[in-house]
Amino acid sequence: MGYRFPLITAHSGSMNTLDHTLHSVQTGLGLGADVVEEDIRLTKDGILVLAHDDEWVTVDGLKMSISQTTFEELRELQFEVTHGEQLETLQICTLEEILPLIQASGKVLNLDLKVDESIGPVAALVGQYGMNEQVFLSGCEIDRAMLAQRSNPEMRKLLNTDINLFKTLSYRDAMLKTCEDALAASCFGINIHYSIVSQELLDFASSLGLPVYVWTVNEEELMCQYADLGVASITTRNVAALVQVKQKMLGVHP
Repeated sequence: MGYRFPLITAHSGSMNTLDHTLHSVQTGLGLGADVVEEDIRLTKDGILVLAHDDEWVTVDGLKMSISQTTFEELRELQFEVTHGEQLETLQICTLEEILPLIQASGKVLNLDLKVDESIGPVAALVGQYGMNEQVFLSGCEIDRAMLAQRSNPEMRKLLNTDINLFKTLSYRDAMLKTCEDALAASCFGINIHYSIVSQELLDFASSLGLPVYVWTVNEEELMCQYADLGVASITTRNVAALVQVKQKMLGVHP
């Protein structure tokens, strides 16, 4: 079988767009990403929203907790977010707002879960749209992955690697434990910071049928390095650069 370039995953806020916005999703898709990644949290009344942190600050300086506030209340507010060296305003965006974009594109959505409570609502909404083949979960270390498997086995998921394993165990033992956990929770692959990846890990995971997804690679030199190693996906904020690397490595010209 010939060489296959890794999937291009657009990190939320790729290409200097604001994180957690429709524009960010549209930008990633428009540039040719195979997968779009978004962080997911749950409001007090159970609405799934795009957000990395629970606490946000309004333009008036009021601190708001997503988990302690209803969506209707959040939607009425403008939030202040740091964007590079500037402050910009942002309105909360829901998961349901971006699902039709993903569905129409035929691409895939990686939902990085920030709380256990979002598992059931995510599964219900994705199922309602008939998008189980277009959506998978990340943000799942072993406990969350096992919980997701028990409650919603229909949802595909990656195991998020516990970096502490690689700090406290030998590399080989940490690798073995990571792959063991992924299989135990019926994960379809492993999600890992690029700096931890080795050829040994890739070969061992591959022997178990576990593709390795790496995050977050923004420099072209590293993109080439990990594409050569044979990872299954590269998450990046610099989608355009990774698309160019793909074209060069596959001998395809724009």
